[in-house]
Amino acid sequence: MTKILIVEDEEKLARFVELELQYEGYEVEKAYDGRAGIDMVKASPFDLVLLDIMLPGLNGIEVLRRIRQTSDIPVILLTARDAVVDKVTGLDSGADDYITKPFAIEELLARIRALLRKKEPGSQAQAKDVMVYKELSLDTKKREVHVKGTVVPLTKKEFDLLELLMDNRNIVLSRETILDKIWGYDFSGGTNAVDVYIRYLRAKLEEPFGTKIFSTVRGVGYAIKDEDQ
Repeated sequence: MTKILIVEDEEKLARFVELELQYEGYEVEKAYDGRAGIDMVKASPFDLVLLDIMLPGLNGIEVLRRIRQTSDIPVILLTARDAVVDKVTGLDSGADDYITKPFAIEELLARIRALLRKKEPGSQAQAKDVMVYKELSLDTKKREVHVKGTVVPLTKKEFDLLELLMDNRNIVLSRETILDKIWGYDFSGGTNAVDVYIRYLRAKLEEPFGTKIFSTVRGVGYAIKDEDQ
């Protein structure tokens, strides 16, 4: 059974997440401060850690740095909505992903599933130099996109947005999440920028080739979804 550690000092939030994870079939343990979290990682093997940044004693960034000294276990940071510096520092310190509070439990569960898939031995997610969806392929090393064998030039932001959606296939990403990851949370242009760039991508990748790639979830955001999702 997949085992997840929650390191979170807000006991009600930790308990809520624990119940949701248990309902999904995960084995869960909790720590309410940084030192206890480090001790538990050292004492028992976990498949993933949910790590709050604002912890008593040792903060989450320091906990992450100490975990990374001995382990490459997937870590998702739980961050305050306005803590841009903490997000950047966390990713630079070895975090695999982050999610801002307050968060939708469905998005957290989707991010957990995505990370666990990447860590599966021999999984396709471990080697994503080329990602394929229908007749579209994206080469992350060459930064090239092909549709039906035709190279389609994209700007850096267009490519990054497409790669984000491809990498989170079947996960609906909110406009705020997309804005945060592609433009940075301090971007002042508003979430309308996401809609504009989705239109750019549709004009380049869908309309000329008569194919559908992007799904719009009204009031939420965007996804690239398999037909049976």
